Amino acid sequence: MIEAVVFDMDGVIFDSEKLYRKHWIITAKEYGIPEDEMKELCDKIAGATREHNERLMKSHFGEDFDYTIFREKTMTRLDEDIRENGIELKPGVEELFAYLKEHGIRIALATSTQRDRAERNLKKAGIYDVFEKIIYGDMVSSGKPSPDIYRKACEALNVDPANAIGIEDSINGVKSSKTAGLYTIMVVDLVRPTEETKRLADQIYDSLFDVITYLRRGSIPV
Repeated sequence: MIEAVVFDMDGVIFDSEKLYRKHWIITAKEYGIPEDEMKELCDKIAGATREHNERLMKSHFGEDFDYTIFREKTMTRLDEDIRENGIELKPGVEELFAYLKEHGIRIALATSTQRDRAERNLKKAGIYDVFEKIIYGDMVSSGKPSPDIYRKACEALNVDPANAIGIEDSINGVKSSKTAGLYTIMVVDLVRPTEETKRLADQIYDSLFDVITYLRRGSIPV
């Protein structure tokens, strides 16, 4: 029996991964990093924590690479972009929220995004109060792709992970949700499913509307 759905935020609720990628690439160009190379790295860092991404970047560029400065430049531009232009919800988000509320399914959020940035964007979009529980990356010792954040979300809800669905768009997120024991649905955004995510994800869809259709079929008891 499915009692709860735990959402990732960027790329699942917000159409924000394209903004992250845009500004990672702008910063990369300042460093002379080719766009194609940065795009490949974006697939690997999407959904993960700052610490995970720093390790990955240093492994790729060398230990002397100053990830902190690189990231600060990117995030400063990203935040300014969102302040000026807003941030769009992904198609089907509000409809899925309504479906879950109608069927008494609890809703939580598990995001690697820093608390201040996440809360600001959720409140600006008017959906902060949709979530019964919100777990941020700094609330666990190991972020995505570790399972800790999804386990903590289920603990906060007092729900067995086996009775929860995790909805993700990234490779790191799918690993996190599946390893935590949730029924894991990947909704494809910018990161295409790899052979690994195809093995791990219980379902892979192109939009959140597909998730509603799947739930309505009764394939997962709700």
